[in-house]
Amino acid sequence: MSLDTKDVAHIAKLARLAIADEEMQAYAKSLSKILNFVEQLNAADVANVDPMAHPLAGQVQRMRDDQITETDAHEKYQQNAPRVEAGLYLVPKVIE
Repeated sequence: MSLDTKDVAHIAKLARLAIADEEMQAYAKSLSKILNFVEQLNAADVANVDPMAHPLAGQVQRMRDDQITETDAHEKYQQNAPRVEAGLYLVPKVIE
């Protein structure tokens, strides 16, 4: 897929990017290369490839023990809140 400067200008507008006119051609060329590479990846036959949970077969991730390291300090934090009721922060209504 090949992009021209008009396509790049449209993409830049959607992304709210300011791209100078003299840079448009370079961006069009770079984006076209990226899209061509994606097309090559899409053309790869992966019908007989099993999905993997881990790229290295037979290995697992080391997980740390799930242990509580901090105490519950919500009362301390709520002392700084302007309004609290029943352990909940009260905020102004923003939706009618």
